[in-house]
Amino acid sequence: MSKTGVKFDVVKEQLMKDEEFKAEYEKLRPRYEVISQIIEARNELNITQEELALRMGTQKSNISRFESGSYNPSLDFLIKIAKSLGKEVHIEFK
Repeated sequence: MSKTGVKFDVVKEQLMKDEEFKAEYEKLRPRYEVISQIIEARNELNITQEELALRMGTQKSNISRFESGSYNPSLDFLIKIAKSLGKEVHIEFK
């Protein structure tokens, strides 16, 4: 069975040629990198958003909004997520 559609990398390459898109992408990249790391850690533990929420003492909707990128979390929220996943938060300025 073959998959149809266009690969994200191909679309991204085309979009990155647009300077306005590229600037916005770069602005949002740190947020989406954090989200990606958290989703990956959650998947490695094979736990659902609901299970993570229970570990954190929050609602599943908060995890869902965060993972979708529609919620700008506080540092405390990120630390709580990290601890609930057995991880630590490290912030680095380059």
